Amino acid sequence: MRGLSRSSLAEVEERFNAVAGSADLGTLSDELFAIADLLDREHGLRRALSDPSRRAEAKAGTVRALLAGKVGEAALATTEAAASARWSRAGDLADVLERLGVVAAAAEAESQGTIDEVEDELFRFGRVVAANPGLRRALAAGDAPEEGKRRLLSDLLSGKAATASVRLITQVATHPRGRSLEAGLEEFGQLVAQQRQRFVAVVRSAVELTDQQKARLATWLRTSYGRDVHLNVEVDPRVLGGFSVRIGDEIIDTTIVGRIEEVRRRLAG
Repeated sequence: MRGLSRSSLAEVEERFNAVAGSADLGTLSDELFAIADLLDREHGLRRALSDPSRRAEAKAGTVRALLAGKVGEAALATTEAAASARWSRAGDLADVLERLGVVAAAAEAESQGTIDEVEDELFRFGRVVAANPGLRRALAAGDAPEEGKRRLLSDLLSGKAATASVRLITQVATHPRGRSLEAGLEEFGQLVAQQRQRFVAVVRSAVELTDQQKARLATWLRTSYGRDVHLNVEVDPRVLGGFSVRIGDEIIDTTIVGRIEEVRRRLAG
C-alpha cells in the first residue's frame, strides 16, 4: 500500500494494536473504512488533520470532537493517533486508516479460522471480474450508486464467501481511491497475507496443479524465501509447459513460452 512513512506508520500501528484486542474487529474495520472515506470526501478536514504546522494535541482534539460517540473507542483512538503523526502528504492519513481497516478485517478472519479462505476469495474474485466485462463495468462505474454496488455484491457473495472477504471486496468496489478493482483486491490480499507474515505467490500454469504439486511448490518457496508462501494458482491455457511464479516484483518462469521470450531478448540484445 502506498509509500507511508515507516516511523509514523509504526506509531499508529502500535496504538491500533493496543486498542484492537478489546474491540469487535469487524465493527472496527467498518469504522476505519468509513473514516478514511470521510477524509477522502472532506478535503478541508483532511488538510486540517494532516497539517504539520498544527500541534498533535490540537489535531487529536479535532478528531475527538468530530467522532466521539459516533464510532467506537478503538476506531477513535486509532484515528487520533493517525492525526497526531506526521505524514509526507495529506492523503497518507486516509491511506493508513484504510490499511488498518484491512488489518482489522484480516485479524477477524484469523480469529474465525477463515483467513485462508479470505486470501483465496480475494484472488478468485479478482479473476472473476477480469473475465466478466459486464460485472467489471457495473462495479467500476464511477456514476453508479454505492448502494447499488453493495446490493450487487451481497447478491453475488452472501453465504458464498467469508464475512471478511465480503467486507474487503465491498470496500474496494465502492471506494476504489484511484485504483482499479483488480489492483485494489491484490493490494488488500497482500495486507491479509502480511497478517500471517507470509508472501503471496501468483502461479500461472496450463493445468490445475494437484494438491501434492502445490504442497511441494509451497515447501520449495518457503525454503527459498524463509517465510510461508500462500499460493494463488491461475490456470492459463496459453502457458506452454512448466509454470511461472510471481512474488512481488520477482518472477520465476519455467514455461516454454518464458524460455522462448528469454532467447528472443538475448538475440535482440
